[in-house]
Parts: sequence; C-alpha cells; structure tokens
Amino acid sequence: MIRRTLGSIGVMLELGGDRLRGATGEIMVHGVSTDTRTIQPGNLYIPIRGPRFNGHDYVREAIASGAAAALWGASEGEPPAGVPLLIVDDTVAALQQLAAVYRRLLSTRVVGITGSNGKTSTKDILAGLLSVAYRTQKTAGNLNNELGVPLTLLSLAEETEMAVVEMGMSGLREIALLSTLARPDVAIITSVSEVHLADLHTRERIAEAKLEILEGLVSEGLFIYNADNPLLTGRLAELDPEVERLAFGEAERHALHPTSWKLSEAGITFTVNDPAYGPLFLPMLGKHQLLNALGAIAAARHLGLTPEQVRQGLLRVEATGMRQEMAAVGNLMVINDAYKSNPPSLRAALETLMTLQPHKRKVAVIGSMVELGEESDALHTAIGEGLDPSRIDRVLTIGASAALIAAAASPCYPAGAVTAFGEDERAELMAALRDEAEGDCIVLVKGSRSLKLEALVDELLAYAREREAVR
Repeated sequence: MIRRTLGSIGVMLELGGDRLRGATGEIMVHGVSTDTRTIQPGNLYIPIRGPRFNGHDYVREAIASGAAAALWGASEGEPPAGVPLLIVDDTVAALQQLAAVYRRLLSTRVVGITGSNGKTSTKDILAGLLSVAYRTQKTAGNLNNELGVPLTLLSLAEETEMAVVEMGMSGLREIALLSTLARPDVAIITSVSEVHLADLHTRERIAEAKLEILEGLVSEGLFIYNADNPLLTGRLAELDPEVERLAFGEAERHALHPTSWKLSEAGITFTVNDPAYGPLFLPMLGKHQLLNALGAIAAARHLGLTPEQVRQGLLRVEATGMRQEMAAVGNLMVINDAYKSNPPSLRAALETLMTLQPHKRKVAVIGSMVELGEESDALHTAIGEGLDPSRIDRVLTIGASAALIAAAASPCYPAGAVTAFGEDERAELMAALRDEAEGDCIVLVKGSRSLKLEALVDELLAYAREREAVR
C-alpha cells in the first residue's frame, strides 16, 4: 500500500503548503480508506459525498479509529479543528489523482481487464497464474469503478511485480478514466453483450465503452480480446494500427484457441493450439470459463510464464465469491451464482447446469435480470423459450421480469414444473426448494445482486445439513 508522509501526498496532489491543516507534513500515512468501518491504523481517510451520506461527517470518527489524517473538500465548510487535514477541491478527484501518480512511481506491470461478462473470473485466473512467478495483487472483490480502481492502485505494495486490475462501467468515458489512471501494460476485453443496455441503449455503444480501455494502454502494450464476439471485432479496423493485438476464442483462426475440452463438476480439462502446454486443468465450472482461461493464458504467456508455470497456476486460482460456487450436502448439490445476472451469463450458467451429472434431477432458480432497458421483456422471454425440459427438470423464477421466463417456458414443461414467485414470496420459493432437496438433485441459483439470492442458498444448505444430521 502507499506509504508516504502527508507532505509528500500534498506534493503528489499538487497542493500548496497552505492546504495542510492541524499537523506537520511529517505525519506518516499507510494506505487509504473511504469507509470508517475499514479504517486501519495510519490510513489516510478520504471522505466521499454520496447521494445519501457525506463522509465528511465522519472525519473525527475516522481519526478516533486510527486514521493518521484525512482529506477535506474545500466546499464542505469549515474543517474540524485539531484534525490533521489536507484541503482539496474535490475528494474523489484527489483520490484518483493520488492513485494515478502513485501508479506511475511503481515498477509494477499492470493488466487491465474489462468486459460485459467474464472480467472477474479472468482476473481471478490470471492472478493465479502470475502468482506462480511474480509477487502479484488483484482487485479485491468488485472494486472496479471510479472509486474502486484508485483504491486498488493505492493498495499495491511497492514490491508488487504484477497487478491485475478489473474495470467496470455504467456509461461512456468511465473505462477511459480508469485505464488512464492504471496505465495497463496489457489490456483484455473478455466480451461485449447486452449488459448496460438501460444506460447505453445499443450494443455498439457498449462495445465503444469497452474499447476505451485502450486509451490508457502503454505505447508498447498488448491488447488481448475475445475474437468470437462480432460486436468487438467489427470495431477493430477503427483502432490505431500500431496497437499490438492478440485474438483468442473458440475458432481455429484465432491466435489462441482450444483444441479439445472436457467438462465435469470438478472443472475443465482442455488443450490449446500450442502443444507445449499439454493437457491443462482449471478447477472452475462451465465451458465459458474455458474462454476466460484463454484470455488469462494469453496475458500470462506474454508476461513470461512458461507452460509448466501456467499448468501450476491454473490449479491455484482463488475465485471471487458467489460466482458458480458449488457446495454439496448428501445428494444435494447447490451452485451459488447469485452475484450478477444478464443474458449471456445466465445462458452460460444454465448450460453448466445441464452438463453436470446427467443422472441427477436439475432445478434452476432464476431471478430477474436488471439494466436491460427497453429490451428487458424480450430478453427474459427468449431465455424462457430456450429452456429444455429434457435437460432442466424444474424452473423456479423470482421477480416480475423473471416471471416472463416462466411464462415462456411453461408451454413446453409438464404441469407444475415451472413456477413464478414474486419478490415477496421467498418463503414459498424456499418451501419448493426444500421439497427438491429431499431428492438427488442439483440446484442452480442465479440472479442479480439486488435480489440477494445468496440468502436462499444459505437457508437451503442449512436445511440439507439438518436433514443429513438426523438420518
């Protein structure tokens, strides 16, 4: 993490000496925090004004919790007396500037990753690979926005050799900002899909937003992209011809592609079009993770990893939570994929469910997808029309939009096999899941984070454990 005196931080923020209040510049800062609940001794507290709160109200609390000093927005009125402060024009802009300057002082090589789907898994896979050979850090959790990326950069230890930084967005020019801050040596785009249609309205604008990651790519950097995606490849002719690029995907024409693969509940065994790598194994669920692995392998190879190091690294991947986490109790297997849902990720999760243990009963719990704009109804309906009763035995939906999935699927299913629940009918949904847990089945729980379906997963597993304990 950043370790500097308060005076040095003032210089990094281009502040005059009159902006330092309540202390000398010799105070030592160890890391930063924007949340008083996470303050560590020596942190610089950076208060953020949000729509429902103002972090400036908690400056004294932050100091009492161990913060060494804080920033203070010049428009926030008279700062508290006796508190070590740096006065800045805007605390968010100061956080971003501090991160950008700190990143430029590091010798760390940065990989920036964005995409509609797959960016978190690709981040996790690549960090596992790089950690075999380098001191590596990655974005924690989902800190991938205009606050999260600066916090990630400022959390880097000075001896970190590789940083894997995830970049998300909800509108145009957001990834451009994040990439400019991080200045990636390698930029990866995993996919472009319907996510954020509510904000950007067209798939073409989504592709434009994702390609903004190239704006911060260093001059000798490498652009790695999923070339199976026509929305993305259709824009490549517009790019600077000097940008070095590498395509990956399923098709044989791509520079890196799979030559074979086999899926199981343990993970994916696969080979690529470079025989030096031999058979590889990734302990993650679903064919879509194979494509995420290809993007990560392409970056790792560029950054100097040997085939043997890649093989080792795939085995040490630590996945971010609630993304196809699998748990088994007795005959019940539950897949918790409750962090995020959109059409491509939902289809991938359903495909994963259908490929697992054909002798088991398959149950899909599907929550409403969000941020799909005017196409929301059509996209939910299309999911329902694509469900196969010979491969998924029961469908339980929750939420008004997800009810469209149930309505579209019902004509193809036996009576009672498809049920739609409202968001206020969790108890009824849970009762249906308890009935399913009595048999030999796999339950997929897939939904957007706002539905908090992980609570259903926890309750279902707790019920299954109680049932097993009395058997």
